[in-house]
Amino acid sequence: MSDTPRGPRKPGKPYRRPKKDPVRILAFEALRAVDERDAYANLVLPPLLRKAREQEGPDRFDGRDAALATELVYGTLRWQGTYDAVIAACVDRPLREVDPPVLDVLSLGVHQLLGTRIPTHAAVSASVELARVVLGDGRAKFVNAVLRKVAQNDLDGWIEKVAPTYDEDPEDHLAVVHSHPRWVVSALWDSLGGGRAGIEALLAADNERPEVTLVARPGRSTTEELLDEEAAVPGRWSPYAVRLTEGGEPGAIEAVREGRAGVQDEGSQLVALALANAPLDGPDERWLDGCAGPGGKAALLAALGAARGAVLLASEKQPHRAGLVAKALSGNPGPYQVIAADGTRPPWRPGSFDRVLMDVPCTGLGALRRRPEARWRRRPEDLEGFAPLQRALLHSALDAVRVGGVVGYATCSPHLAETRAVVDDVLKQRPEAELLDARPMLPGVPDLGDGPDVQLWPHLHGTDAMYLALIRRTG
Repeated sequence: MSDTPRGPRKPGKPYRRPKKDPVRILAFEALRAVDERDAYANLVLPPLLRKAREQEGPDRFDGRDAALATELVYGTLRWQGTYDAVIAACVDRPLREVDPPVLDVLSLGVHQLLGTRIPTHAAVSASVELARVVLGDGRAKFVNAVLRKVAQNDLDGWIEKVAPTYDEDPEDHLAVVHSHPRWVVSALWDSLGGGRAGIEALLAADNERPEVTLVARPGRSTTEELLDEEAAVPGRWSPYAVRLTEGGEPGAIEAVREGRAGVQDEGSQLVALALANAPLDGPDERWLDGCAGPGGKAALLAALGAARGAVLLASEKQPHRAGLVAKALSGNPGPYQVIAADGTRPPWRPGSFDRVLMDVPCTGLGALRRRPEARWRRRPEDLEGFAPLQRALLHSALDAVRVGGVVGYATCSPHLAETRAVVDDVLKQRPEAELLDARPMLPGVPDLGDGPDVQLWPHLHGTDAMYLALIRRTG
């Protein structure tokens, strides 16, 4: 965009070029990519950060700048619903009539005012300067006027103004206070059960920055090696997990660069471990991961299987994701195979496997801490699109396992329509299959409910909201 002013200059007011702030420009570019291209922030940010370091140099764009840019992007995305309600109270038109780039600048400004310790005058002036650079002087005045209204209250004051009380409308109150779509609040509440305290704790946990969790792949790395890293502590539940309490760049860790360790949420590790721990009748030689991309669970399963002399077949429908699986498994201590295949039309023979994992595609509502934009992108009707595929993949998994073998049905969503409803519907049609109690397969993990299936939760376990049902084929 040109820096030249439009229209005649006013006497006595010489034109001043806007100051380019690389941190806020980067944050704006990331939000535009999320909005325009349906990109995910965790994929967009790393290349933008590298580009900024290269262009500005390490002296002008250091680790603190990268941390601020990351906070601005993720904080704005997490709190988008609350901030939209605040902005709507400060403009004279419906938000849908505000240009999306203007709304992104406003949201970044509101986050600085209401969600950080940046002083009010600095938050407003920096946002107005950003608007001048990316939007032009005219719309920068609009940004200035709106943010000055926002600055008149803190977050608690605004919530009192824009949210209904809990007694008036519990779900809408929680939706505004905790920045989740109302339908997501309702769905999570149904899945969680119980009263107000549990759902408030869950929604609050969704808005916390998750720690980076590593997995030491057996036979290739150890937790002791990873614990030598700065601010590294053992995982809570998985014997292969290490948490980086101060964030950091996993790619800078030698074991991660070499593929001997990986970034993997502890909930994901627990799903693989539970399937590997489940009791079997008969041989334990052939394992299948039927929806293996991008490869985290497959890499852990392959390593666990190799220690027992079992071979993993990792299947992924999308060829580019199958490539990611192959990269994750490269260097596994035992034999394995990676193929690109549709799990609903499999190339393997029925009854070929002793253990089968089917981590099915889903809405991803269990990973809102890591992908905050997903809460605004998903719609209730998305459930209808996933339902037939989830049921078909579970049927396929039960066909693939031999009599006496075990299937793990997993999904990174706690929505009942993607978890128990799928399992119940399929088992009604499969009298030769029975649910196992999955809870003993996760020793030491508390708050696993009444079983036999398992639902993990961010606020109870510090993991993504992974679901797991273990099913044995009996005939």
